[in-house]
Amino acid sequence: MTKFDDLGHELTADFQFENDSENKHLRFNEDYVFTDKTDPEPFQMERVFEEEDQKEYLLQADYVLPIGEDARFESGFRSNFENEITDYTLAQEDLDTGDFIVNDTISNIFDYQENVNALYTQYGNRTGKFSFLLGLRLEHTQLKGDIDSRLTDQELVEAFGFPIETHFDNNYLGLFPTVNIIYNLSDDEEDSEESITLGYNRHINRPRGWYINPFPSRSSRTNVFPGNPNLEPAFASAFDVGYLKRWEKLTLSASVYYQHETNSFERVEENTGQQTSDGIDIIRTIPVNLSTNQRTGGEFSIMYNPEKWLRLNTSFNVFRFKTEGEFNGIDYSTDNNSWFARFSSKVTLPGKIDWQTNANYRGARQDAQSDTDGVLTIDLAFSKEFFNDNATISFNVRDLLNSRKRNSLTTTEFFTRRSEFQWRQRSINLGFIYRFNQQKRNNRQRQDNGDDGDFDFGG
Repeated sequence: MTKFDDLGHELTADFQFENDSENKHLRFNEDYVFTDKTDPEPFQMERVFEEEDQKEYLLQADYVLPIGEDARFESGFRSNFENEITDYTLAQEDLDTGDFIVNDTISNIFDYQENVNALYTQYGNRTGKFSFLLGLRLEHTQLKGDIDSRLTDQELVEAFGFPIETHFDNNYLGLFPTVNIIYNLSDDEEDSEESITLGYNRHINRPRGWYINPFPSRSSRTNVFPGNPNLEPAFASAFDVGYLKRWEKLTLSASVYYQHETNSFERVEENTGQQTSDGIDIIRTIPVNLSTNQRTGGEFSIMYNPEKWLRLNTSFNVFRFKTEGEFNGIDYSTDNNSWFARFSSKVTLPGKIDWQTNANYRGARQDAQSDTDGVLTIDLAFSKEFFNDNATISFNVRDLLNSRKRNSLTTTEFFTRRSEFQWRQRSINLGFIYRFNQQKRNNRQRQDNGDDGDFDFGG
């Protein structure tokens, strides 16, 4: 970081690198619950071996120029380069010998790159009770993939019945404006703060590599998931009007919003027309640019700090979600309402033990083909500082009720399926952290955060 003066005129640069590896081993084993066959043929067992290596580079630079006491200009660039290599191997049981043989048709190595470069600028000013922030970002996205298959392109066509793009390079250029306006209703001599805000922004929703890899992965012999290399990003424009009232111990806020998204991608399930050797239909789930989405809703939140040892925060959001779109001649339009609520509390117990609770509830919702039940989750955490705040011992419980499960009913013209999915079961963790050179770390934080040139758009 380079400071040109003490008023906030500065230039900062940042470089980050991350390297991550993950191995996944899955086994699929099916058996008969009931059958009218006297001596049924056993199902073929399957094993999936997946290795994933990911590297990510981030380069960012920001320039800040204060203009007088009430204005500020900023500009910068951000480059994010991500490379993900997935080695996917499917092995299937030979029912005669019991050996597992690699399926050369499905097994592949997917080399995926996501490169995002952005230039951005913003200008903020405050005049009397009005303040505003105007921003503009120019962004280029490259989604690139190379697939190393054991089969030739012609063999892939013969195996799947359609061509698979083993090499693709998609590029997208977008312009994203931001407008935020605040009007302060309170007087300077009042003990409370009251304001009205008006906002607009445009943003991009990019598909991840798993959604783009055209080679089918599977959750069973009869359910496959091929990605879609032609999947394009979705673009959304959002408008909101908000109100905020703040007292010494209580803060109330409310807002109404509208979001319009085009080229939205969703997962569609359909019959492939193929069957397993025992005559069961094979269903594929494929992500497509399905629809145009509209979301209209409102949110209300309360923050209450009655004492130094107690902090409470809750919010409630209700919205209407409307989807219009079709795929392969089938209309997937929906129109439904849903809601979600959040609650958090922080309590300082005797002995300076911090107790934190987070609770979330997401109401039932619908998408193109599925009805999903509501989900309640509760997390608890306790922590205690020792040795002049240089050490921390912590105890937390994630998903206290073990209820973070997605139960859904999927209905199509080919099948009806009820499913339950749980990403991670309830977990209990105990941790200990000791921080060396604590005093130096605190001093460095004060230097980084003590910039008097920070611009307060709240007025």
